[in-house]
Amino acid sequence: MFRFLFVLFIIIPIIEIALLIQVSDVIGGFATIALVVITAILGAKMVKTQGMGALQNVQAQMAQGQMPAKELFTGICVVIAGVLLLTPGIMTDVFGLLLLTPAIRNKLAAGLASQATVRMSAGRQQGPLPFAGQQHAEREQGQMERPTTIDGEYERKD
Repeated sequence: MFRFLFVLFIIIPIIEIALLIQVSDVIGGFATIALVVITAILGAKMVKTQGMGALQNVQAQMAQGQMPAKELFTGICVVIAGVLLLTPGIMTDVFGLLLLTPAIRNKLAAGLASQATVRMSAGRQQGPLPFAGQQHAEREQGQMERPTTIDGEYERKD
């Protein structure tokens, strides 16, 4: 965790400052500032558009009774892209724009899904969880043939 915070708060700003200096040497200081402001404005508009689209897709999937995993991942990527695009700098803008690209998001989602599948299957090989699937297995084997409804009468005596 310390490494992540170190990179987040120390290394990334140093890289951003170095990139801004190099770009300002090539295109000028005013143009560099304008570039950062324009990418923030355009990024905010793109995030709003794609975020609303992702929200509508999530609602449509849930209305159909389906799990909107892909749409939720898209929403998370759009939020992260928004934060990156609003952060002043060139490198964060590039990463933000990449996250707004559907092809990049799909590849990232596929990679994360394959990792999640591997972890889940590895967890199953370690042994069954307590009570996990016991009732389902018993029903499949036909051991639970008795009815589940209990009929009776009671009288309260105080």
